[in-house]
Amino acid sequence: MYFKFDDISEIIKSRLDKLNNINYYYEGKIISIIDGIINITGLSNVFLNELLEFDNIGYGLTLELNRDFVSAVYLGFSSKLKPGVKVKSTGKTLKVPVGNSLLGRIVNPLGKCIDGKNNIIEDKFYSIERKSPSIINRRYINRPLCTGYKSIDSMIPIGLGQRELIIGDRKTGKTSLVLDIIINQKNLNVKCVYVSIGQKLSSVFNLIEKLDYFDALDYTIFVVSTSSDEAIMQYIAPYSGCSIAEYFRDKGEDVLIIYDDLSKHAIAYRQISLLLRRSPGREAYPGDIFYLHSRLLERSAYVNYNFIKNYNKNYKVEDITGSLTSLPIVETYEGDISSFVATNIISITDGQIFLEYDLFNSGIKPAINPGISVSRVGSSAQTKIMKYLSSSLRTSLSQYYELSNFSQFSSNLDDNTINQLNYGKKIVEILKQNQYSPCCLFRQVLILFSLKYGYLDNVDTENISLYEEELYNYASKNFIKFKNNINSFGLIDKDIIKFLKKIIIIFKKKIFI
Repeated sequence: MYFKFDDISEIIKSRLDKLNNINYYYEGKIISIIDGIINITGLSNVFLNELLEFDNIGYGLTLELNRDFVSAVYLGFSSKLKPGVKVKSTGKTLKVPVGNSLLGRIVNPLGKCIDGKNNIIEDKFYSIERKSPSIINRRYINRPLCTGYKSIDSMIPIGLGQRELIIGDRKTGKTSLVLDIIINQKNLNVKCVYVSIGQKLSSVFNLIEKLDYFDALDYTIFVVSTSSDEAIMQYIAPYSGCSIAEYFRDKGEDVLIIYDDLSKHAIAYRQISLLLRRSPGREAYPGDIFYLHSRLLERSAYVNYNFIKNYNKNYKVEDITGSLTSLPIVETYEGDISSFVATNIISITDGQIFLEYDLFNSGIKPAINPGISVSRVGSSAQTKIMKYLSSSLRTSLSQYYELSNFSQFSSNLDDNTINQLNYGKKIVEILKQNQYSPCCLFRQVLILFSLKYGYLDNVDTENISLYEEELYNYASKNFIKFKNNINSFGLIDKDIIKFLKKIIIIFKKKIFI
């Protein structure tokens, strides 16, 4: 009897399918539990970060492979775990549910809802550890992430797909900064994922209440591991949040993820590593502390159509792209940015925004130090009009700080120096911004245009905020179409410059006298 080639292929395929449906697993047992670390013998064929099942009690995660035993941690808490309990290998990694139904929800690092609402039912799951996009699947970062802060959008621009570190001492406004950035994404079609690591639950709920007040919950997901959670939950939280964010990126959407903060994440990993008896290095951190954050932040990217097509076969538009932008937060002590974790993350990211304690106490908010802060993407992530208006802003501000320090020791200043000091004071006043008041591009353009073309020369420094508010209200009310064009395209040409001059001249004659 002879078989055709197609018949043989079908037979082999059916047999392989049956083989795949058979569940083979390896079984071991717990030999000891020391400080939350579970040592298991008999599991000779497990891999690192594999999910383990503890005799219908719950699940754990493999963290260490030794010659005679493996070490794991339990995901949660259970008093039933004891030596002799059977352990099965699953051959799977830890996965979290992903999808649109997570928007507006608060979940723990395992994807379970903790907001008291109905449980999330999702058919799609992503592994918490995923490969970062390859170089060939990445695009050049040239689209801006509008933060709503004049100081950032003008001097330290952030691009979609970038990794920008926010660093500073405690109580310098780091969380307030990212909170306003989330609020500013309301009408910009950017999904947001906020990962809270090791914070008090009350602080997290205060943050959520503020976002709810500004109608920002509809496009935001919260992944929360509090200070009372086990170290393993704080360790996996940023990876879970990143996988949830990658779902939207893989659909061709823009996503912003915030890690608040990675210094607590490093401390949680150090605690686990010391319990696993790994060799401590500098500041007692393990040797792979750099890899801990590099493999996380490398997943941020501005990806091209070929990458999107791998996940969504139905997309036909070849210019569709997706991006995942990361804003990791690191806490410093007394302004020391040379600590081990801080320098590691600075070397991984594409720039940093440094918030200074002295500036914060002097009333300059956001307390951004323009000398240390930098964006390695630079003006390529700015709109054309913002690039044009802010070209000399950083230089003028640096000269002002230098001259202001010098002028403290001299009473006789020439007119040129006095003019530069007055100009610098106006820049500082323009860049001040209250919390919960992010600015759209049009508002930023109006005030920076006024500065560049000398329309603020006869305006007192203390009246600049009033001038900005009234100018924006006047222009928004009378030139709606022009405002929408600036916000949507951000272009600059002779006609736009002429029209902006006309708006400001009319405003100063009729309203701001």
